[in-house]
Formats: sequence, structure tokens, C-alpha cells
Amino acid sequence: MASKVDGEQKIYWAESRMGIISKIRERFSRELPFKGIRVGMALHLEAKTAVLAKTLKEGGAEVYITSCNPLTTDDDVAVALSDQLHVYAKRGQTRDEYYESLNKVLDSEPNIIIDDGGDLTTLLHTERKLEIMGGNEETTTGVMRLKIMERQGILKFPMFDVNDAEMKHLFDNRYGTGQSTLDGIMSTTNILIAGKNVVVAGYGWCGKGIAMRMKGMGAKVTVTEVDPVKAIEAHMDGFIVKKMEEAIKDADIVVTATGVRDIVRKEHFLKAKNGCIFANSGHFDVEINKNDLSSISKEKKNVRKYVEEYILKDGKKLYLLGEGRLINLVGGQGHPVEIMDLSFSIQALTAEYIVKNHSNLDKKVYPVPKEIDRGVAEIALNIFGIEKDELTEEQKEYINSWNVGT
Repeated sequence: MASKVDGEQKIYWAESRMGIISKIRERFSRELPFKGIRVGMALHLEAKTAVLAKTLKEGGAEVYITSCNPLTTDDDVAVALSDQLHVYAKRGQTRDEYYESLNKVLDSEPNIIIDDGGDLTTLLHTERKLEIMGGNEETTTGVMRLKIMERQGILKFPMFDVNDAEMKHLFDNRYGTGQSTLDGIMSTTNILIAGKNVVVAGYGWCGKGIAMRMKGMGAKVTVTEVDPVKAIEAHMDGFIVKKMEEAIKDADIVVTATGVRDIVRKEHFLKAKNGCIFANSGHFDVEINKNDLSSISKEKKNVRKYVEEYILKDGKKLYLLGEGRLINLVGGQGHPVEIMDLSFSIQALTAEYIVKNHSNLDKKVYPVPKEIDRGVAEIALNIFGIEKDELTEEQKEYINSWNVGT
């Protein structure tokens, strides 16, 4: 049963470690930039998300929130937050319940949306017709969907690509996903990582982080890729690079982080060795083909919380973690607090930018303004106690001139 007290403690702990957004909240509470604004949110509803939602509320917003995944809500946090905000999330929702919650958020007729993965945005382009000032998209998968909509000319309101802000993807996608994926796998399985053969599918920022952290824990890491540049990058970072059909033969653990469906499918499962564990850190549960796995299995059962054992027709046993959903949130606690402080500070300031500038924005995908990205970096330096050099006037003049050579 969900505990309000536990939820309040989780939120309190997150707030105590999120110094950047605390600074932003102080200003928001004085200036009330969101006064009269309704914000609809679909994000993984856990303690750090609660801090963002409360920050917007203290800035004057009326906040309506649900999760962006049926299995990633922290029910303790949802209960604790429901006294202050409009909360429609719970862990373990069916698909119908999940979309019912998204629609409840949209029933509020939000002025601004903050989305993660694109499901809320998609509803606004299919079943729901609302006037939206603009919105933010948190993750790679959602940005991919937005850019397709933009190319097809069907995007109905301005959206900001928060994922590709420097203070987001360089830290959240790499260090956040790297650490939280290991947290989810280790918490779910209680297995040793050192000495294991680990296959990481995808070498974008998320895959880089996972491979780096697995290597740091003593795993022997192989990377699979479709992009030639990223494959070479993984090679020069010291990882073995193979096709999945070869890499999987020796794998103890396979982790997907690509944003693409069917990364692990029937022909791969058949070549996997007995006992292989499969986990996903991509946004949707399509990277590991569960239908294929079921089709070649004679039995399936839960052997631990969020660990499903598939017994293949030849007797081989394969294990799927977290129903193939985001293992770092299903089996772990999500990204570290300090990482989400960076990402959610970008979210808060970009939402404020929309309020102030929406009348001048077109129906397109925008990057986060540089002044927001750099502003968060400057606050972070202060919070972390880091001092950096400054360019001298002579150096500024030099880098802005063209006629000084050897």
C-alpha cells in the first residue's frame, strides 16, 4: 500500500539535493511567471518529478500530472503529491488506464504541456483538439516523434527539444542512464556485474553511459550499432563492436538503449545462451520483442519481482526484466537526484520561456535557448563549488578576429 509519509520523505530528500531548481523556485515564488497558467505533465512520476511540479506550482501554475509509462510511477510520491496537485497516476496501469490518465490531464485544457516520450503530444494531434501555447519534450524518443510531425507539416503548436540541451543530454542521458540502468538491473536481479559478458545495443548518449558504467563495474562489454560513426566511436572507446546475431551468443546480459523496435527478436533469442538476461533502457517496451519471445517459449513465470523466466521449447531459460520497460525506473529509482536537478531546471526555465514568448513562436520544434542552457550551467558551477577561468579581453578579441595568423 502506498505511504504518504514515505512519499513526503522521498520528495524532501530530493528537494534537499536539488540546489539548482531550488534557486529557480525562489525566483518563481516571487515573480509568479505561471500565474493563471495550467500545465499538463506526463513524466515518470517519482520524487524528482514532484520537485519540478511543485516548482511550477509555486510559480503560480495549476498543475495536472500523470506518468508517461504504466510501470514507472512511485505510488508513495503520487499519494504525497495529490494533496497539492491534480495527480492521475498509479503504478501498474493497464494500457486503457494509462491513456485514461493522459486524457484526464488534457481534460484540464492545459496552456502548456511537458511530455516525455510523446504520448501526450500525440493525443493532442489525434483524439484531442485543444489550443496549446507550446510544450517541452524530455526524451530522445519523443523528440524523434516530434521531428517526424514537423517534417510532415502536422505539428500544431511549438515544442521545445529539451532532450538535446547540453545540460540535459550530456549528463542525464549519459551519467543518469548509465548509473540508473545498473541500479535497476542490480536491484532487480541481485547478480554480480564483474566478469559478465554484457551487450549494449546502441551507442548514443544513453548507450555510452551504460557501456561506461558496465565496464567500470568489471563487465566485458560488447556494443552493437547501425550507425557507422557511432560504431567506430565505440571501437575507439575500447569496446568490442559486433552484430547482435554474433554478440548475443556469449552474452550474460543484454541491454537495449536505441529508441528503435525489435532490436532483440526471434533469431537472437534462439542464439542466446541459457540464462541470458534481457533489459531495456529505451523509452518504450518495443526494443525487446516480447511477442517473439513468447512464441518460442513453452512456459513463462515470475521468479522474482520484475523478473520473468521464459522456458523455450528446447528447455533453455531466458529472463526478461521489468516487462521490457525502462529498467532504471521499473526496477530502480530512476536517475540520480543531482542529474534530474539539471534536466528539470531546463524544463522549468523553458516552460517560463514559452509563457513569455509563445505569441512569437511558430509551429515547429525549437532548441532550448542558449541563455537557458548556459544559465543552468552557471548555477550548477556555483552549487557544485566549481570555479572556472574567464577569457581575457585580449583572448576575446583574438577569437573574434580573422586577420591574425602565424
